Amino acid sequence: MRLTGKRCRMKREVITPIGAPAAFQREAECAQSDAAGDTALLRALGLAHHWQRLLDEQWVTSVPEIAAAEGLDVTYVRRLLRLTLLAPSIIQRLLGNTNAALDEVLRPSWPSDWLAQERQFQLES
Repeated sequence: MRLTGKRCRMKREVITPIGAPAAFQREAECAQSDAAGDTALLRALGLAHHWQRLLDEQWVTSVPEIAAAEGLDVTYVRRLLRLTLLAPSIIQRLLGNTNAALDEVLRPSWPSDWLAQERQFQLES
C-alpha cells in the first residue's frame, strides 16, 4: 500500500461478477447509491481508521509521515485519529445520525474509557 502526496478524487463503482443474479446486481447498485450520502463525519471516521491501520501494520511509522503523504497538517491528522478511540456504540450511533457534524464530535474532549464516553455523549445529546 502506498500513500501519495496528492489528493485525488476517487470514483466509487461496484463491479459485479459476470452472470451474477439480478438480485445481487440490484443490491450492489443500492449500496453504491447509499455511498453517495456520505458525510464529512463518515469520511473522517473511515480515514482515521485507515490511518490507524497503516500505523498498526507499520506501513507508515508516524503521524507526521501520514500528514506529509496526504498533504495535510499534522495537527489535523492527529485530531482525526482521535476518532479511532471512540466507543463502538458511539460510532454506531454516529453512523445512523446523518445530522452529526464532524466539528461537533471533535470539539469536546472525551475520556478514553468507553463507559465514561457513553455517559458524556448521552448528556450532550
